[in-house]
Amino acid sequence: MTDYKTKPARILIVDDSKVNRMLLSHELEKQGYEFALAENGKVALEILATGDYDLILLDIEMPELDGYQTLSSLKKNQNLRHLPVVMVTAIDDIASAVRCIEMGADDYLPKPFDPVLLRARVAASLEKKHLRDQEQAHLRSLERELEIGHDIQLSFLPSELPRIDGWEISASLKAAREVAGDFYDVFETDGNVCLVIGDVCDKGVGAALFMTLFRSLLRFTITAKNVLGELSIAEKLNYAVTLTNNYVANTHGDTGMFATVFIGLLNPKSGMLTYINAGHERPILFNKDDKNQQTLKSTGVAIGVMPDWEYAVEEIKLNIDDLLFAFTDGVPEVEDSKGHFFGKRRLFEILGSNGHSPSNLLDEINDALDLHLGDAKQFDDITMVAVKRL
Repeated sequence: MTDYKTKPARILIVDDSKVNRMLLSHELEKQGYEFALAENGKVALEILATGDYDLILLDIEMPELDGYQTLSSLKKNQNLRHLPVVMVTAIDDIASAVRCIEMGADDYLPKPFDPVLLRARVAASLEKKHLRDQEQAHLRSLERELEIGHDIQLSFLPSELPRIDGWEISASLKAAREVAGDFYDVFETDGNVCLVIGDVCDKGVGAALFMTLFRSLLRFTITAKNVLGELSIAEKLNYAVTLTNNYVANTHGDTGMFATVFIGLLNPKSGMLTYINAGHERPILFNKDDKNQQTLKSTGVAIGVMPDWEYAVEEIKLNIDDLLFAFTDGVPEVEDSKGHFFGKRRLFEILGSNGHSPSNLLDEINDALDLHLGDAKQFDDITMVAVKRL
């Protein structure tokens, strides 16, 4: 991006007439601009490939590569398509100028050249480019900030999942944007394995910021030994969820942000899973031998909606070959280009036909989701956690 206050703009003059090139370069030099000369479009494209320019003055009638062809090549080039182009036309050939503007040219300059008009057209085109350069620099800065946010958010997810004898655990998260509102967590605490999956309402940066808040509060409270003391597993869960709910609802209630969360403490020796389902999609408990699918019901409202809500705590046992599958609503709501949802029926079919490991299951579901999505854009985050007792 050229700083026009400290450095003169660079202009490429493209005209097969030596006289016209001399006249234009003379006027531009008087106005304080730097310039380069090309006798046709082919030479101009070669010059543009080796240097940065701020504006092109482009003649229409030229040998080798005329103005139309050159303009078309410029607009197809990702690096040059936004470079402003002022077409140089005969004073009685307005139709050609209009055609070029329809092709993407920014302005036109009639021949013979009027120095005042030349100054005005060049200045206006350069100012337009300067404003766009500033906009692009701002967008690049925002993109960099989002990249940083993405990296920081990834650090809130487990770098690796616990390895528990007799169990296999797998998880995946595919964000719809640079940062996600979904989250999951799997960690060991006091001989148990804590399983968490959540979905913050809304999308983008706001949801991502609250994702870190929900995740951090839940992990801190479920592992705070000096606070929890001799509480039972059910009491620990209730304490963690209630504290998080009250804090978000009372402190950030005016934002309207909340999260659906499934959180459970799994005893790997007995297979008992104690859980709270705070308004989240019902996880599925499946056994490949009896083909039975059981959903884990909701035990309370989403976290952050209503302060002092009394959450119920439930228990369920995972037997040998039982597989627990938890997911966010972004999975069944993947939408193809025709508006058709992936749906829970398709999800249940894959689960029912899969006798493999949790990691293979998640791979199969992600492949099926990608196939269903096709060339459509992913709208929501896609997060899954699978746990199997071997």
